Amino acid sequence: MSKLGNLGARLHRGEVGYDFVKNRKIWYGISILITITAIVGLAVRGLNMGIEFQGGAVFTTPKNTSVSVAQAEEHAEEASGHDAIVQKLGDGSLRIQVAGIDTGKSDQIKEDLAEDLKVDAEQINADLVGPSWGDQIANKAWQGLGIFLILVVIYLAIAFEWRMALAAFVALIHDITITVGIYALVGFEVTPGTVIGLLTILGYSLYDTVVVFDSLKEQTKDIGKQTRWTYSDVANRSINSTLVRSVNTTVVALLPVAGLLFIGGGVLGAGMLNDISLSLFVGLAAGAYSSIFIATPLVADLKELEPQMKALKKRVLAKRAQAVAKGEPTEAELAEGGAFAEEASDIEDAEDAEVPQNAAPAVVGPRNQPASRSRGRGRPSGKRR
Repeated sequence: MSKLGNLGARLHRGEVGYDFVKNRKIWYGISILITITAIVGLAVRGLNMGIEFQGGAVFTTPKNTSVSVAQAEEHAEEASGHDAIVQKLGDGSLRIQVAGIDTGKSDQIKEDLAEDLKVDAEQINADLVGPSWGDQIANKAWQGLGIFLILVVIYLAIAFEWRMALAAFVALIHDITITVGIYALVGFEVTPGTVIGLLTILGYSLYDTVVVFDSLKEQTKDIGKQTRWTYSDVANRSINSTLVRSVNTTVVALLPVAGLLFIGGGVLGAGMLNDISLSLFVGLAAGAYSSIFIATPLVADLKELEPQMKALKKRVLAKRAQAVAKGEPTEAELAEGGAFAEEASDIEDAEDAEVPQNAAPAVVGPRNQPASRSRGRGRPSGKRR
């Protein structure tokens, strides 16, 4: 078995891991900081909306046009009085996009472009997008996003419970805000491809969250009938048991998206790939982060507000305090810095250690078993020859 596979098996059994739930305030603080940065970027710079949302015109020149992209951009801005985006297509033609212009002026702009580019005006193809159509596209995009979020909350509330639905909703809003904020800061154009990419990454984020929630739901059945683990302990175990799976899924998904973004869009200059690849790249990374560091710790916080879970946590901590006071091994120990269960021999050396009232184990691990003693070692079998 590979090292990663062995680590995944040990994480699943609870032998090793990391205390995500205990350090949740750190993750909340990081997410709040990133979200505030994204909101500020969105408020200051705004989104660079594509022609599909603003309205305007797209002019396509004949093949093998001798004018450079920079020259065509300068001519288009002079002719229209608006910012222009120029892309060189594979056949040598130029795609000139001018947003925010009155479609009634497109013929005059077309004539001016033909004169500046030294081509026949009939050879320039013009596609017009009215502002009302752009508004309809924007409204449909927002409606689609809203319907998606509502259906997600309803499904999770039915399949799991309302606390998990609320936590998943917060994680999805977290992912959307960060992705949109990155678009504002980078200045990439927002197109229908961006909306498609955004909905796609929400699906990935929801998948990772549901995997953890399903494990958590299974492990918390009849949790109130025992005094070994708190709800946070089991939540932490659920994260660690699915950690390698979530990381592998995210990395495998990010590799081809990174190729589209950095090689296709950056090196090869295929700018039309940037609108969808950036949303996928940022959203996949944010979705994996929110599933592990936001959604499940938030569920643990919400659940432990219940009187039943509060009473359970109080009983568990009291039992652990008594075990440590007697020098007996507990079900799991809190390692320094919030790591994992230690060996029983380490616990026996800490008879005089005091346990804080809010102490909780980092993960739910297998119960420490004392080493068995072999009997009759070196004794004759009693049979005579």
